[in-house]
Amino acid sequence: MLTKPMLGVAIAALLLGAGSLLPAEAAPPARPNCAAVALRPMLVRPGDGQQDAGLYKFRFGRIEVKAAVKNGATERYTIEMNGKPLNAVTGKLPASVLACAKAKRLSVPGTADGTCIGDQLTVMTDNSGDTRYILLYAHRAGIWHFCSAGTA
Repeated sequence: MLTKPMLGVAIAALLLGAGSLLPAEAAPPARPNCAAVALRPMLVRPGDGQQDAGLYKFRFGRIEVKAAVKNGATERYTIEMNGKPLNAVTGKLPASVLACAKAKRLSVPGTADGTCIGDQLTVMTDNSGDTRYILLYAHRAGIWHFCSAGTA
């Protein structure tokens, strides 16, 4: 038979043992390796110059799609990350970017399409390594056309 002091010690031991079964402190969420955001292209607007065409905010920053407009018609779309133009990518893109494009059912990034115009736009990001790659695609005539790639 347990006395009151022994019962208190037994309960304390039980509670300490149960505490070790609890999960450790939750790790911060990992950033997604591959993502794609679909945007609608800008409608015809009066005025020439660079105009805002799309915005996507996420926890790592702000992606802005800009449109170069001439005579009220969009000529080309470009991307900025946190208000700055992307750094141009020289050389081949890593295999993770190619795998991401395939997973998102986009065309393989190769030679950039000179006319980045279409009925839908997609911004794809790949964060597999230390560098964040951001690619722009335009959907035209049933096909996703690769427009540009850069790093943030």
